[in-house]
Amino acid sequence: MPGFLRHPVALAIIALVLLIIVGSTVAIVPETRQGVVVRFGDPKYIINSYRANEAFGKTGAGIILRVPFVDQIVWIDKRVLSVEMERQQVLSTDQLRLQVDAFARYRIVDPLRMYIAAGNEERVSDALRPILGSALRNELGKRPFAALLSPERGQVMDNIEAGLNRVARQYGAQIVDVRIKRADLPDGAPLESAFNRMRTARSQEALTIRAQGAKQAQIIRAEADANAARIYAESYGKDPQFYDFYRAMQSYRYTFAPERSGDTNIILSPDNEFLRQFQGGR
Repeated sequence: MPGFLRHPVALAIIALVLLIIVGSTVAIVPETRQGVVVRFGDPKYIINSYRANEAFGKTGAGIILRVPFVDQIVWIDKRVLSVEMERQQVLSTDQLRLQVDAFARYRIVDPLRMYIAAGNEERVSDALRPILGSALRNELGKRPFAALLSPERGQVMDNIEAGLNRVARQYGAQIVDVRIKRADLPDGAPLESAFNRMRTARSQEALTIRAQGAKQAQIIRAEADANAARIYAESYGKDPQFYDFYRAMQSYRYTFAPERSGDTNIILSPDNEFLRQFQGGR
């Protein structure tokens, strides 16, 4: 039996040293992470870097080799990360104080720049958080509260995203999306006052619409009466006798209608002018 087999402790030490060397030489790169290889504090190269529209399973993930005890890998997430903004108070142009909650989503697209500028993702989030709050206050301060309830909200988000992206590029990040979770009025008197102003504004708007509708109805009614008078005049000019007969029949129908006369008796002399159509129109 060889001599070294007689010393199991030595064998265990040798196996442990080999495992340490292999662990320091071989690294497993996951699909969801990219790494910066640092040698004596100096970043050398990037492994499994982010590429837009890359297919899952066809990235640089897998097993790689590095210089043992010399190369260190700083892992950086390739997935979309989120930065939450603390609740901010914003004053809109219509003098409403809003309590706003928002968040931004970003991705590290330049890990080398991110490592040099920040070192890790937490510092990137810490740097973007106050910028998000400042951009939100500046943008919402230019608009009334109603803008957050209209399609104009999309333009507000685009402007905030563009301003935040200019800062994010300094950290090797790219803003994917910015969203407002909540935009509420403060509780108490300010909220009730805002509701009263909104109620008054809607009431005034309703009165304006109602007045415009009444005006339009009068115009339509006047045009209809004018058209009716014109048609009557044209008909009278074409056949005066028929027109006189037709108007007389309409008058009889209206006067002698059962629902109008009821039990009332109407007494007229036979030669009354009103009944001349019954006498052949003489």
